[in-house]
Amino acid sequence: MTLTAPRADAQSAASAPLPDSPPKRPWRHGISRFDQHASPYFYISPFFLLFGLVGLFPLLYTVWVAVHEWDLLKGEGDFVGLGNFGEVLADAMFWNSIFNTVSIFLLSAIPQLAVALFIAYLLDRGLRTPTFWRMSVLIPFVVTPVAVAIIFSSIFNEADGLANNLLNLVGIADQQWKTDTALSHIAIAVMVNFRWTGYNALILLAAMQSVPRDLYESAALDGAGSARRFFSITIPTIRPTLIFVIITSTIGGLQIFAEPRLFDVSTAGGIGGSDRQFQTTVLFLWELAFFRLDLGKASAVAILLFLLIVAFGLINFLISRRISTGDDRRNRAARRRDRSTLTEDAR
Repeated sequence: MTLTAPRADAQSAASAPLPDSPPKRPWRHGISRFDQHASPYFYISPFFLLFGLVGLFPLLYTVWVAVHEWDLLKGEGDFVGLGNFGEVLADAMFWNSIFNTVSIFLLSAIPQLAVALFIAYLLDRGLRTPTFWRMSVLIPFVVTPVAVAIIFSSIFNEADGLANNLLNLVGIADQQWKTDTALSHIAIAVMVNFRWTGYNALILLAAMQSVPRDLYESAALDGAGSARRFFSITIPTIRPTLIFVIITSTIGGLQIFAEPRLFDVSTAGGIGGSDRQFQTTVLFLWELAFFRLDLGKASAVAILLFLLIVAFGLINFLISRRISTGDDRRNRAARRRDRSTLTEDAR
């Protein structure tokens, strides 16, 4: 008797088809997946490479120069650590430049913001030929800073300038616009406001035009006047844009250079007045680097100015955050009062 069943089972198992293995994906599929995951990084890489080349590297190199004795002509010298910072902080001219910078910044930023808000409000009221008026307020921004400085330097000329001629008509004697500290700050602030007010007004106008018109109509039906609608609807709605304008104006105001540099270049040599009465921090940095040829101290001034700008930015952020938090608390309190009123009415 022969046993054939196991052999038959073995033959049937051998002849059974093997399970299908996953098909091999073509090499183009792998390239496509790599392109899908890596292409976004390649698209944004030019920005980071350019930023590292013209932004991050100069910043780090400035720190390196600031801790060395560095002559503009001789190059790198001995390592001094924080010695340059100590000498700069002990220099009375540095603190004079800080005072002048903050003074000009306050005299320019506050009126500039108020006038820009007013101009944006007028342009948002639906004037005839709105494109013409929007282009008109932007014309001063197109003018180069050098041309603006030359024009206003002539206007505020102490001998025969337009400003003194107009003041003489109302009985005010000639003013010393270029030698008096306060008047020179006012003159430079006027130059800054002339150039930047229209630009900021257009940014605020774009934010105002995004405010829903239904809010104005509802407020008008409730009896709110134009001023009430402006302060209760427009200002809270455009707060993010307003904060952006304030921060950019702060950064630009603390870095002012061209206007004081060219305001009295013929008599004072462009260092900020005969007694440095309107020398800003950037102008003081420029004097250290290209007059005294001391790049180490100039780099220290640049870092200190950077820290000052960061401090002002943090102050603006904290103030805006506090205002926003206060508004949120008032809104929550109003919602709680509304809910309590509805509950009492339901009872």
